[in-house]
Amino acid sequence: MKYSTGILLFFFSLTVHATSPVAFDEVWAYLMAGEERFLATNAPISDIGYFGAGLNNFGHLVGVPDRSKLNGWNGRVHLVVAEVSNPALSHFCLNPEYGIRSRLIQSIVDASRDFDGVQIDFEQVASRDRDHFLTFLAAIKASIGAKTLSVALPARTRKIDDAYDYEAVSRIADRVIVMAYDEHWSGGKPGPIATIAWCERVSAWALSTIGSDKLVMGLPFYGRAWADANPARAYRYSALENLIREKGIAEINRTADIPWFQYRETVTVTVYFEDERSLSARARMYHDADVSGIAFWRLGQEDSQIWSFLSLR
Repeated sequence: MKYSTGILLFFFSLTVHATSPVAFDEVWAYLMAGEERFLATNAPISDIGYFGAGLNNFGHLVGVPDRSKLNGWNGRVHLVVAEVSNPALSHFCLNPEYGIRSRLIQSIVDASRDFDGVQIDFEQVASRDRDHFLTFLAAIKASIGAKTLSVALPARTRKIDDAYDYEAVSRIADRVIVMAYDEHWSGGKPGPIATIAWCERVSAWALSTIGSDKLVMGLPFYGRAWADANPARAYRYSALENLIREKGIAEINRTADIPWFQYRETVTVTVYFEDERSLSARARMYHDADVSGIAFWRLGQEDSQIWSFLSLR
């Protein structure tokens, strides 16, 4: 009987440890303009990355969010300037030879006046533009002065030959947000958005190159689904003939002489997602590794129970 009681007490202590709040110096969360309703004023959030301004071909920002919509919130708000899909535009805006970079920097500085800081999230910077990217960041930091410059960088477990040099960026920026998600993505095989083991490797490299005082580790709120079949694509005629035979299609319909047919397909869908348990395990791992700040992408996608697991120091 004494042995059984000891086991019960042991499991109780584990449960308390797993669900007790974890404290960070900073908890960042991204918020999309137009989704301000998802910001809970009592959530343990220190910084909002307000998403987001984009770039145009003339060196001006577009889509700058209205800071006044967050006037009821007491934390810091950072203007996120993002270019995530157009490598040509990134090159055009970063290379000073094209004559619009200085205009873009001034546009960012002007837009930042109502914000506590600026975050640069350029995800399509070519390796040949590495030096231009670094001098671009340095010029912004020099222009915004005491305001916080943060830079969002892709997850890395080692140094590679690209524009996202953790150590070089950290010498310029006040905060570096490492986007530790999309280990498994929509174009690859199904798997967790970010496994704990992978995140451990990412944070270890980030801590060794950026340092704990500037590092903010990004966590995903979202899930992703993969299907084992997707028939939605263009077909050659020969491929359609094969499909008709494989599916045993006996009748071809016509509408104004245009042929068409229907068939049913059984699809297996695999979904990986994040809940309070997975998020809290990842946050606990970062806390125990001496990471002082975390950031969530993005508000409105979360299991709301995660907020009871976190606190600010």
